[in-house]
Amino acid sequence: MDNLLTLGATGRAVADLQQTLNRAGVRAPATGLYDEATAQAVRAIQQRAGLVEDGICGPKTRAYLAGLASGRLLTEQDIADAARALDVPIAAIKAVNNVESRGEGFLPDGRPVILFERHVFWDRLKKAGIDPATVTAPATVLCQERGGYAGGAAEYGRLAIAMRIHEAAALESASWGLFQIMGYHWQAMGYSSVADYVERQKAGEGEQLQALVRFLNANPTLLNALRAQKWPAFAKGYNGADYAANLYDAKLARAFDRFTAMHPAEEPA
Repeated sequence: MDNLLTLGATGRAVADLQQTLNRAGVRAPATGLYDEATAQAVRAIQQRAGLVEDGICGPKTRAYLAGLASGRLLTEQDIADAARALDVPIAAIKAVNNVESRGEGFLPDGRPVILFERHVFWDRLKKAGIDPATVTAPATVLCQERGGYAGGAAEYGRLAIAMRIHEAAALESASWGLFQIMGYHWQAMGYSSVADYVERQKAGEGEQLQALVRFLNANPTLLNALRAQKWPAFAKGYNGADYAANLYDAKLARAFDRFTAMHPAEEPA
């Protein structure tokens, strides 16, 4: 996740944040160092805003400080509800949100964040009874190999081309929202159709977190790994075999420990 300010950060951006925090009525040292006192001030602002209280200053916290926050952002209550539904500690949900989410569930234009997977579209067309080798489409949209990513809002351009070939297969071939859950999981997650899944992702980040709850409930092995804080098993199940190369398990363990320290009296939900 880009543009995050967290413990140990230094420089002008931190100094500006500290000034903004003080103007907002929470005390932060004007040192240019993102220390624990600054993190506590950020958590106080996040609590006031109803945002996830992680002490990390990212786009949502900045949006609130700038007066731009919307009701579609993930809240502390959303996190608590998800923890209760999955029977895991709040710290576990916060760790997954911190490490496995994109940080923002929506683009600046208000549409859900997506990533279109052209190699998945190849397979979904096959499942729809269409031979992808006979379909005329740009290689950026249809290919047996992963890639062709455009990023950001441009991903919707790739999706639009695919939808003209086969709408449902195209929607199934994109990952959606904060936790980038693929559309083809719609049935396992209990949605009535892939279109229903996509429409729900437009409602807000709380609904996107509920998709994660549904996804984990449909994957008992993954859910049990989360409940037991078996981070290598969870990271492998969520990210695939290359999880260790990106240190996802170590990042999850560190995040869980950090958030557990913020909720020392918490029992598993």
